[in-house]
Amino acid sequence: MVKLNVLDYAVVDEGRTPEEAIRETVELCKKAEHLGYHRFWMAEHHDVSAFASSSPEMLMMHLLGKTESIRLGSGGVMIPHYSPLKTAENFRMLETLYPGRVDLGVGNTIGTKIVNRAMNETRRRKQRYEDNISDIIKYVTNTDDPEHRYNDLMANPAGPGNPEMWMLSTSVRSAETAARQGTGYTFGLFPYASEDKTEIGQEAIRVYRENFKPSAVMKAPTVMVAPFVVAADTEEEADALARALDLWLLGKDNFSEFDRMPSVETAENYPYTETDRKNIQNNRTRMIVGDKESVKAQLTSITETFGADELMLIPLIPGAENRQRALEAIASQFKI
Repeated sequence: MVKLNVLDYAVVDEGRTPEEAIRETVELCKKAEHLGYHRFWMAEHHDVSAFASSSPEMLMMHLLGKTESIRLGSGGVMIPHYSPLKTAENFRMLETLYPGRVDLGVGNTIGTKIVNRAMNETRRRKQRYEDNISDIIKYVTNTDDPEHRYNDLMANPAGPGNPEMWMLSTSVRSAETAARQGTGYTFGLFPYASEDKTEIGQEAIRVYRENFKPSAVMKAPTVMVAPFVVAADTEEEADALARALDLWLLGKDNFSEFDRMPSVETAENYPYTETDRKNIQNNRTRMIVGDKESVKAQLTSITETFGADELMLIPLIPGAENRQRALEAIASQFKI
């Protein structure tokens, strides 16, 4: 059976504070563990006031200490901003403290110009994405054996276990990289609206599986597909929650139009333009929306269409209770 996972943003809802959002993320992670979800990942976002997840590694550390068995991961660390050695050290520390429970998901998004400039203001050399991935793997999988050190450097603390490593992607090119490097492969349905993304995803996953080379961070090719999911007790309630996500995904002013995740009421009263409505219609292709039976059918279809081993569900909807209920509804259908 397909494994179910969760990607969270530490959403700051209307009327809530970032501190409350982080506490709500802790409760969502505990709920996911109780329900039998396999992984719980934290996104990395900068300069977005509605998301408190600017440092997935720090949140992962906190969540690992609050849970017992669920795997914690980054979805993902945007490695153009960071040195491979420091990234490896962060995840070696996590793996040492919580062996067998750590995932290192990486991505290549640099964010807005102002974010990219601030994150890289002292960096003089830009390294190729694949070189960064290769270096991280070499550092993160080293041991205290001098013969296996990379570049005469060692990512401490050394130890026998390694975190799993995943590449987040929306392209065939990235699938080729994931296969060469021997990482897991996460295909994102959520980042963009496109009529041909099914075809792109199928081709990317085929290329990944056919060319995969086992490594210390992933022994066999493993595919995860990630959609937004809006699940509720009824179709009407799900559609109402989805309208809040519709509004958020318009992404005006680099997602700075709202300093909190819009509520259903805010979405219902928003003065949409004709262009907005067209964009909303296109964005609905990024979502799974419905009651629990409908959502199960749609997720099953995605699993079969892409041949996915796992699904990374993204319940980006307003209200901590609504996010928890969405996970409950899906878990009840898949009997995880």
